Amino acid sequence: MDMMPEIPKGLQDDVERQLEQDERIRWMEQPIPRFFTAASTTTFLFAIPWTAFAVFWICGATGFKRPDFSKGGFSLFPLFGVPFTLIGIAMLLSPLWARRKGLKSVYVITDRRAITFDGGWTTTIRCYTPDQLKNMYRKEKKDGSGDVVLGQVASSWSRSGQPQMMDVGFLRVRDVRKTEQMLRELMGQSGPIAQ
Repeated sequence: MDMMPEIPKGLQDDVERQLEQDERIRWMEQPIPRFFTAASTTTFLFAIPWTAFAVFWICGATGFKRPDFSKGGFSLFPLFGVPFTLIGIAMLLSPLWARRKGLKSVYVITDRRAITFDGGWTTTIRCYTPDQLKNMYRKEKKDGSGDVVLGQVASSWSRSGQPQMMDVGFLRVRDVRKTEQMLRELMGQSGPIAQ
């Protein structure tokens, strides 16, 4: 088994609990944790004007001066901007959430199936039997890292009512060709991989 020693014990325990009797791990790796993914970058950039406007609105609602509690006539109107400011701060922290998700995720190839554990606030576990790997494809970067996409799921809905699709599979792996080859071997198609 090609196991990376830096995988946290808690994640290894989660994997062990999902294994069937006599199922053996052939390969296990965590995705490359990144701060700025495509989704978190978009959210972060949107959050800058959102949060700035919310703070400006609160300041404007107070008349750009500190509230004076000694006179007892404090208006609650400026407080309506607080939830929008908190939402903005949460969106500004989206790169940290993206990194946290990567640190709590792990990918596994056993002698029977492929399993993805996508962490975060909750863990989504997806299992792929060999016949479910037929439509996989690879997205490779110049450094050899990339994604082996096993499918897509709807992540949200657009204004037009169409689902926004998100790739699922072995995303942000260090050696994408090796990962694809191991998945093809699991399928029983261990021929040379496409260039």
